Formats: sequence, C-alpha cells, structure tokens
Amino acid sequence: GDEEIEGDVGLELKVNFSEKAVLRNARLSGQWGASETALSFFPFAPGEPFKMEIVCEHQQFRILVDGQPLCGFTHRLTQLASLTALRVHGDLQLTKVA
Repeated sequence: GDEEIEGDVGLELKVNFSEKAVLRNARLSGQWGASETALSFFPFAPGEPFKMEIVCEHQQFRILVDGQPLCGFTHRLTQLASLTALRVHGDLQLTKVA
C-alpha cells in the first residue's frame, strides 16, 4: 500500500473515475489531513491521453489538465525545498515527465 513510503507528502492527487473526483491531500509528520475535492470539471476519460501540469506557486500548487486549470491546493507543507520526489502509480501509461 501507500503507507510503505515514509515522510511528508506535499501533494497527493487521486483520480477516482467512478465518482468523477480528483482528491487532493497532504501528509505532515505522518498524519494525512482532510481531502479537498472541489473541481471545475472532470477532464479524464478511461484510456484517453492527457497532459497534467503541476505548478508550484508561492501559495499553492496549481493543477492544469490539457492546458485548462483544474484545481489548486494551498501549501500545507511550508518547507517547499524539502519536496524532492514525484511518485506516479496506478493504472496509467506514463509517456513523459518534464
């Protein structure tokens, strides 16, 4: 499961097709906070390619899909320099990370 990896998580994004939801959360000192779910639209379709951009701004992460703003996530982890890794898992085919 996800709990094998220790440490803080600045942003977790979970796409849920059955509920047409994109959950955002963070883990600080081993504790997950409350999930945020507000969305402007649900851009994903099974088997369809997409381009996701995660922009780290001063106050928040801004998430765009295919160039369209999807949602934001206000930073809960204040030491942004400690964010050093990106983990992608689940049923998707990753074609490029830039």
